[in-house]
Amino acid sequence: MKLALILCASALNAETYHRTFYNKHPVKQRIQPGEIVTTRTLDSSGKDHESVERSDGPNPLTGPFFVEGAEPGDALEIRFSKVRLNRDWGYSGYRLGLFAMTPEYIEKTYPPVYKRDLVRKGFAHYVPWDLDRAHGLVRLREPGSQAIKMEFPAKPMLGCVGVAAPGDWAPTSSPSGSYGGNLDYNRIGEGATVTLPVYHPGALLFLGDGHALQGDGEPTGNGVETSMDVEFSVKVRKRAGLTGPRVETAEAIISIGSQPEFQSSLDRALEMATTDMVQYLMKDHGLEEWAAHLLIAFQGKYEVVTARGSMALVIPKAALAAKPQRPK
Repeated sequence: MKLALILCASALNAETYHRTFYNKHPVKQRIQPGEIVTTRTLDSSGKDHESVERSDGPNPLTGPFFVEGAEPGDALEIRFSKVRLNRDWGYSGYRLGLFAMTPEYIEKTYPPVYKRDLVRKGFAHYVPWDLDRAHGLVRLREPGSQAIKMEFPAKPMLGCVGVAAPGDWAPTSSPSGSYGGNLDYNRIGEGATVTLPVYHPGALLFLGDGHALQGDGEPTGNGVETSMDVEFSVKVRKRAGLTGPRVETAEAIISIGSQPEFQSSLDRALEMATTDMVQYLMKDHGLEEWAAHLLIAFQGKYEVVTARGSMALVIPKAALAAKPQRPK
């Protein structure tokens, strides 16, 4: 008997959370390719949709999900059919990270201190945001600017999407790597598909770190942090030979040069993303190597994923749509 293309939905509401992408964590749920899974994530401090603290931070992870049939050397495609706000508040840092500014300016900037205990007990460098789910807006609650209305369209995303890291390595939920991890890429939202290499049987998928909004590079070191309702399904690509994360949206295919922040320069991340995109275009889209090089050169767009961390190379699908005319 063949499985239906889309299997019945299953739900996971976790009671315990992890903060490492480790292959030894107990499996929370076994899932089939094509099965629709609904779950929730905590915010980066460990609070849930009812503002109850369920875990220590940073970035507690929902999972792991064991994907039936996934083996080392395969690739796991995770398609997010829902990534939605599930409460009415979030928080962010009060100042850009010093890593995002020149040394000459750093000495002149303001301290990252607003109001102690306002958002998180024991912390003074966070400010609160109101999340207007009915109108899809994020609005800074305080402080108030005299020059600009700090209200923007929400763009919910997941900061953490990853599988268990290779070997017996147990990286925390703060950095990123070839396994995904704390990617913090603002295109990973509803409708996006993330593809990751598989290093262990079942892949062992983890999710977390929802942001209501985040700019390119995550220059404050966080987004508008909040909890999320998530719905996803997975597909296993056998013997895919993937070396790092890829993302696909309705408009583009994307290679990520994924590395921990401060490990190496953005130049290295750009090289990683470019090299992977050449392979992506050749193997998945049938381009000659020279054609892949020129398409990247004249249609590619580089995006800073995390300041002093990862880079993405974006190729619009429209550039891949035009086919050459065959001689009659």
